[in-house]
Amino acid sequence: MDYSKPTDDGQKYPPAKGGDLPPPVGPHEVHPVPPTAMHVHGAGPPGLWTTGLFDCLEDVPNSIITCFCPCITFGQVAEIVDRGSVSCGASGALYTLIAVVTGWPCMYSCFYRTKMRRQYQLPEIPCPDILIHCCCEPCALAQEYRELKHRGFDMTLGWDGNADRQNQGFTTAPVVEGGMSR
Repeated sequence: MDYSKPTDDGQKYPPAKGGDLPPPVGPHEVHPVPPTAMHVHGAGPPGLWTTGLFDCLEDVPNSIITCFCPCITFGQVAEIVDRGSVSCGASGALYTLIAVVTGWPCMYSCFYRTKMRRQYQLPEIPCPDILIHCCCEPCALAQEYRELKHRGFDMTLGWDGNADRQNQGFTTAPVVEGGMSR
């Protein structure tokens, strides 16, 4: 790709160094995906994280929660990534159990980072997911939380709450009594 040419949005980016990835997006250039597109696989700009791994000051309250009780942030991320098939509480409880029994909850949480990266076509940078989670678990969880938040999810609502918010204003088709007749 040639990033020196204007893109669809008219932006020009300098040529990428050391690979074919565009330059990182700064916090002032974040374009969250509206909630109406949240069910679309790969919604948002593919290939770009909206925040860096160490941008914890962008969401201080979540960073503090993640630092002292990572099971809460993990549960919220896992519920969205799993599209509501597992609740926030169940995911957080399993994370805590793994942490207590093995001391290595990062072995579990890194799989969710990989799953989220695949859903949104995000690069595995700056190193493999397992290393990111093993070396800096709170930073990784906080980044994943911010990524989903920037993509239009209200993390306090969970999957069902976000789905209800998205479907707000839509009505169901009318029910026809008796089926078809002549």
